[in-house]
Amino acid sequence: MEEIERMLDAAMTGSFSETNFDESQLSALETKFAHYLSAAEASSRNVAQEKDRIKSLIADISHQTKTPIANLLLYSELLMEETLPASAKANVEALYKQSEKLRFLIDSLVKLSRLENGIISLSPQQAALQPLLESVVEQYTAKASEKGLSLKMQDTDAFAVFDFKWTAEALANIVDNAIKYTEHGTITISAVSYEMFARIDISDTGSGIPESEQTKIFARFYRSNSVQKQEGVGIGLYLARQIISGEGGYIKVSSVPGKGSTFSIFLPK
Repeated sequence: MEEIERMLDAAMTGSFSETNFDESQLSALETKFAHYLSAAEASSRNVAQEKDRIKSLIADISHQTKTPIANLLLYSELLMEETLPASAKANVEALYKQSEKLRFLIDSLVKLSRLENGIISLSPQQAALQPLLESVVEQYTAKASEKGLSLKMQDTDAFAVFDFKWTAEALANIVDNAIKYTEHGTITISAVSYEMFARIDISDTGSGIPESEQTKIFARFYRSNSVQKQEGVGIGLYLARQIISGEGGYIKVSSVPGKGSTFSIFLPK
C-alpha cells in the first residue's frame, strides 16, 4: 500500500516512472499506470490542439464575415438615400434590418465561443458600480427615447468584483431586451449593497414573462412563442448568464405577465 501511495503521488506530480521490471503484480500495476498516464497526456495534447483549431476557426469567421456584412449595411444605407418606389424602399429597409440582425448574431456567437473555449478570460476587479451603470444608460438612452420610453438610473455607492467590459456587455443585453419588449413606461437600473455581494436590478414595465418560461429564457437560442414577431435571436440572455457566472455571480428573474420584469444580477464583493 505504501508503494501504491508513492506511485500515486509521483503520478500527480508528473514524475512517475516504472522501476519494477519482473513478473510481479506490482510491476504489472506500474505498467498500467504508465500506459494510463501516457494516454492522459496524449488526450491533454489533443484537447489543447482542438482549442487552438477552434480559436483559429473563430478568428477566421470573425474576419471573413466582417467585411461582407459591413458592405451589406453600407449599400443598404446608400440605397435608402435614393428616390425609390415605396415597395423597393420597404425591401431595402428589410435588407438593412436583416443585415443588422446578422451582424449582431455573428458578433454574439464569436463572443460566446471565445468565452466558452477560454480564449477570452474574464478579469474581475473590485470597483464601484456607478460608472458601470452610467455607461450602460448612456449607451441606451437614445434607443429608449426613440421608442418613447424613459431609461432611469438610481445613483449608488455600491461596489463589487467584476470585469468592467464584459459585465457592461451582460447588462447591455438585458437592457436591450427590456427596451425591445416594453411598449410604454419606464426602465429602471439600480443597485443594492449587501455584506457579501451587490445586486443590480434592471426593471421594466413590459409584457412580462410567464412563470413556466422563466427557467428557459437563459437557454441558448430560446425564444418564447409570444415574442416570435419581435426581432431577436435568443442569445443575449444566455451570453449574459455566461459572463456573470464566469465572475462568480448569478442572474435571476422575477416577472408578472402584463406588469413587467426585474432581472437581478448578483456580483461578489
